[in-house]
Amino acid sequence: MKTNSKYFPIIICATLAFGVLLGGWLNSSDQSHFLAKNNSKAKLNSLIDFIDNEYVDNVNTDSIVDRTVDAILGQLDPHSVYVPPSEQAQVAENMKGDFVGIGVSFYMYNDSVAVIKPVENGPSAKAGVKAGDRILYAGKTKLYGRKWPSDSLFSKLKGAEGSVVELTIYRKSERKRIKLNVIRDVVPLKSVDAAILLNDSTGYIKINRFAETTFAEFKTGLTKLKKVGAKSLVIDVRDNGGGYMEEAIAIADELLKDKQLIVFTKNKKGKIQKTFATKKGDFESGKVFVLINENSASASEILAGAVQDNDRGIIIGRRSFGKGLVQREMDFEDGSAVRLTVARYYTPTGRSIQKPYSKGNEAYLKESESRFANGELFNKDSIKVADSLKFKTPKGKIVYGGGGIVPDLFVPIETEHGDINVSYLMQTGIVGRFVFEELDKNRNLFKNTTFEKLSTKMNASDLYFNSFQKYLSKIGLDVNLRGSKALVKRYLEAEFARQLFGENYYYKIVLKEDAMIKRVLNRLN
Repeated sequence: MKTNSKYFPIIICATLAFGVLLGGWLNSSDQSHFLAKNNSKAKLNSLIDFIDNEYVDNVNTDSIVDRTVDAILGQLDPHSVYVPPSEQAQVAENMKGDFVGIGVSFYMYNDSVAVIKPVENGPSAKAGVKAGDRILYAGKTKLYGRKWPSDSLFSKLKGAEGSVVELTIYRKSERKRIKLNVIRDVVPLKSVDAAILLNDSTGYIKINRFAETTFAEFKTGLTKLKKVGAKSLVIDVRDNGGGYMEEAIAIADELLKDKQLIVFTKNKKGKIQKTFATKKGDFESGKVFVLINENSASASEILAGAVQDNDRGIIIGRRSFGKGLVQREMDFEDGSAVRLTVARYYTPTGRSIQKPYSKGNEAYLKESESRFANGELFNKDSIKVADSLKFKTPKGKIVYGGGGIVPDLFVPIETEHGDINVSYLMQTGIVGRFVFEELDKNRNLFKNTTFEKLSTKMNASDLYFNSFQKYLSKIGLDVNLRGSKALVKRYLEAEFARQLFGENYYYKIVLKEDAMIKRVLNRLN
């Protein structure tokens, strides 16, 4: 069945809105958690006991309790949520910043586990696993020829730190089976995708979420960039749904002078807690730019708001999501958790950037879709802000509250004179899968390829552009790429570079024609 391409933007917005909601769950006022037993009000307890003991059929009362908790929290706000044990473990691991495993990124390709790329210096790389290898067995457990759920597959590859798992792999490029002993170890889950120079004096750092290790990763990247000459800094939090606000605060502290207000929170009792910058900042004088879009939320907005309200830098992009609620986590003995909104946060000028949620959770999440429909993503004049929510920065700049951070410099969605649906498509997993399959046809062709040789090869012909057009038709997507050829070729080249050389090379290519980056560089010239 063909997929109607006009729905791509809505599908992407809905998917990213869920990511924002997930990031919002994790925006805690502190990273400590407290343990609570499953104590409900007396009426609910009595009802559950009554059902347990007297109801005519056997009933799973645990699932009833889960649904009851969901219903109660659903009456509060979109970010007060119940997280069942299975999801809680996965989210906690993602935000921790590392896990113990074998260290590979992979696809379930047809019926087998295909390695996209082993983590650099990770357990599998040290043992000799290569891109394109198929993992047939983990110990005696057969991994091919069956459709493993993702959580089951991960559990077969994870294990205790220092434990050994024998992997039986098939190396297609050599047409042979190999057995390798992999010693499981701590594998980082990076929240900073790239730290590169855009030119001789402008550094760029891309943050995908705010996890426990984000500030440390940012600091490492910033130190590296300063050593190679960065005098200005671009921080990219586009599509960053948030996470731990402490990490965003620590990054803001690197940019702001001593005693400048970063953020403050206010709870139901009116108690205000302010957080100020300290003397330790390592980038308090260079020019700063923060890139945001409609999917930048929560901790991303704290960072952008602190920079904007202190007149520290320029915010570039589109109005951010509008999530200004702080959650605290209550863990239950069964491994589940409730994340309850306990306060609102405010930017230094006193702005609450939380958008309204009185019409319910569904309408709240779909508000991002309405921005596409009403033209806000294309035209700054379509952004509706209330004059009653007007604030002034110390230097007199007007800023607005009531629903996200409005950028200082607006940049519409990039279309490059082509179909906007193609822009969305090129940022999905479809591109990565296509590139993997192309590489997998004959990896020996790329064995001695350098980044420069790859770039020359990709720009010299339309071979992969034409192949990608055919690939889309094969999987049922009726999209004409001809009007966006330059954009498509750039993203294909970038994905080849990522799978062959790593994340930094992806961004080196993609950012060359990025509209927001162009605005930054124009401001610096």
